[in-house]
Amino acid sequence: MDGREIALFAARTADEKKGTDIVIYDLQGLSDVADYFVIVTAQSKAQSRAICDSICLELKHRGVHRLGQEGSGGGQWVLLDYGDCVIHIFSPALREYYGLESLWGDAPKVDWKGGE
Repeated sequence: MDGREIALFAARTADEKKGTDIVIYDLQGLSDVADYFVIVTAQSKAQSRAICDSICLELKHRGVHRLGQEGSGGGQWVLLDYGDCVIHIFSPALREYYGLESLWGDAPKVDWKGGE
């Protein structure tokens, strides 16, 4: 799977776990960090854990292994690093605080709900 496929898969998996305000930014040519950022809001620690676990497990079953993970302990923010795709799972308060949308808001958004 390439970065775009991982991003689409992560967004759809987060949606299945009732994550909200899901957005994918296409950062190709704009960032050296990753080609795609997925941002998801989780309403609770349990939901954050469920989204994180489901994405990681399902990608692992597809032969995609994450390079790193940060912030899983408190359930307020989790970062999953899959190289070309970085997935952020935030509590509502931390999503607002970090404001990644304001940082990357000019980047094109990917339609993850479509048939891509």
